[in-house]
Amino acid sequence: MKRSWLPVLLCFLILAASLWVSYYVYTDTGGGEGVASGDPAHPLSFMSENEWERTAHYSRTKDALYFAAVGFEWAVLLFVLVAGLSSRFRDTALRIFKKSTFGQAALYTLLLNVALTLLQLPLSWYSHVVDVHYGISTMTPGAWFGEKGLDFLIDTLLTIPVVWLALWIVRKSPQRWWLWFWVACMPLIVFMVIVQPLVLDPLYNDFRPLQNEELKEQILRLAHQADVPADDVYEVDMSKKTTALNAYVNGLGPSARIVLWDTTLQKLQADEILFIMAHEIGHYVKQHIIWGLAAALALLLLLLFVLSWLLNICVRFIGAQWGIRGASDLAALPLALLLLSVLSFAASPLDNYFSRANEQSADMYAVEMTKDEQAGIRSFQKLARLSLSNPNPSALVKFFRYSHPTISERIHLLEELRKR
Repeated sequence: MKRSWLPVLLCFLILAASLWVSYYVYTDTGGGEGVASGDPAHPLSFMSENEWERTAHYSRTKDALYFAAVGFEWAVLLFVLVAGLSSRFRDTALRIFKKSTFGQAALYTLLLNVALTLLQLPLSWYSHVVDVHYGISTMTPGAWFGEKGLDFLIDTLLTIPVVWLALWIVRKSPQRWWLWFWVACMPLIVFMVIVQPLVLDPLYNDFRPLQNEELKEQILRLAHQADVPADDVYEVDMSKKTTALNAYVNGLGPSARIVLWDTTLQKLQADEILFIMAHEIGHYVKQHIIWGLAAALALLLLLLFVLSWLLNICVRFIGAQWGIRGASDLAALPLALLLLSVLSFAASPLDNYFSRANEQSADMYAVEMTKDEQAGIRSFQKLARLSLSNPNPSALVKFFRYSHPTISERIHLLEELRKR
């Protein structure tokens, strides 16, 4: 078999494997195993049979779509390389911007982002249709496409300087570029964590001070007890997009924000909201944001090191057939993105494991603050029922997808704490 056919075969193998995993996940009808009937963690203790069937089917569908999307993304990146699109985009950028490397990086990034967005749009749209069908998404087609357009604009504007910087570093230090690029990324990532609550989030939603003054006072009392530097609580109009529930504390230092989705305010009782907010405050108190940032940077260093090694091998082996002239060539970007995506997917179970440990720690902190395990149990039950979240997913799904303990595990923990 000629070597030129190997990428095409690999595309089909990737798609076949992702579709097989998707089918396996979709047909896995488990969900209540290991949970006794009548247990607060059992779905039928807080859902009707129809609600549970609907929840289980929605969860399996979304899990299957996740695995399909992963394989589809890899196949799309390979297609861009095999079809010669990447080398054509590079040639166009070099022809138009003969002397400006920033202009070359900007035009190439724009063309690549357009191609990737259009190729992946059908699967993304279908996932949205599923959300609408099950009542999770409330977005109209116009609103959904509008937000996709905003995503594209912001992603392109933020990616262009990163691509230009990476290109410059690779050319200056072909052997150690992974280290210097990581050093350059550190302040950029920290900066994004700080400015996201103040600059990016308001582009997507309207934030305003929490209107329920009594609830705001109770939440701020919890925050001040924990030395969280926040003088206000914000509610965000997520009901125009979804019926799901959420709350969070994000940002660092003066940019720290306590935020509640309006859907959470509408569907949870005050004591349940206070438990959820105590959980989120627990993340801040235990410095999970800082530790998570440090872990992400450490993982990024490892991924970049492995990426540099694999990228050089792939460029030497098959780069010429795709019109790639070297690791410092703009046309090599889809290959780097493909390798980085595969490595990130392989590392996701470890990342999820540590994230679940942090979430469990925050649950225990919420119990310490509120002394109200029952409110926590009710909030988790409502979260599962209203957001159509499977309380007890399969081991494969949990391994690759769950950054939080399952609802069943969280309820069991609170039950044990309540009985002490």
